[in-house]
Amino acid sequence: MSRTRQLIEQLQLQPHPEGGWYREVFRSQGQVMPQDGRPARSALTSIYFLLEATQHSRWHRVISDEVWVYLEGAPLDLWTWDAVGGHLHSVALGPVSAASAPQHVITAGLWQATRPQAGASAAYTLTACMVGPGFDFTDFQMMAPGGSEALRLAADHPSLASLI
Repeated sequence: MSRTRQLIEQLQLQPHPEGGWYREVFRSQGQVMPQDGRPARSALTSIYFLLEATQHSRWHRVISDEVWVYLEGAPLDLWTWDAVGGHLHSVALGPVSAASAPQHVITAGLWQATRPQAGASAAYTLTACMVGPGFDFTDFQMMAPGGSEALRLAADHPSLASLI
């Protein structure tokens, strides 16, 4: 059995709407009241998130801060895009090296997308993602193909349009 299949089975991962595989592993019993008018949320949530080499996480945003942590496999290219200012930022999430770091924080509300680095020796990337205030699907938005933000992103960064 491949390491990818082993992880999917052992960690009991399910398909994620943005692409890849996931399972929530922690949801804080403590509640917080976001200052932006949302109802109470768990203080913190955590998931495992796995992408196979041929998969990607589509452009999406979460209305809470999100911390990505590399666990194993291929390094991951992670992009954030500020639709208001048009600023694109990229990082490599992976083992500690001159080219990658094992952790990255995505500020609430930024668009984000990711995929395993091409040509990496591993056929997957396993990460953990923690969200605070805790994740709720009502705080999650996929970028609409053909929408104004998608059209602008595709025009400004055509190499990343395939992640919409």
